[in-house]
Amino acid sequence: MKNRSKKRRDYRERRRIRIRKKIRGTAERPRLVVFRSLKHMEGQLIDDERGVTLVGQSTRAGVSRADAEEELSGKVADSFVAGKRLAERAVEVGVEAVVFDRGGYPYHGRVKAFAEGARAGGLRF
Repeated sequence: MKNRSKKRRDYRERRRIRIRKKIRGTAERPRLVVFRSLKHMEGQLIDDERGVTLVGQSTRAGVSRADAEEELSGKVADSFVAGKRLAERAVEVGVEAVVFDRGGYPYHGRVKAFAEGARAGGLRF
């Protein structure tokens, strides 16, 4: 019998594969993929046609919660700021529109905050 964490990981992997069948990143509209660990969030803009990562950002890169909205706190605020910084870097590279890949995670909490931060930074989904 599988333990609980293994089962949850398997369910997330199934959702991730189901999502990835439907979306593709291009040079004009790359895929914004997120990864959520217990402590941190990471996001990357990926051009699937060339197999290249254009821009990446993580909460490990010293994000400051001062840029977050007042009602956010903790890891959610860090995720919002990381999403905003990713969007700012993407606009510098010339990317304005993306396809969002939530990676099998529910669109809630830190994943949602990361996406909203990216929108606040100038990306269109």
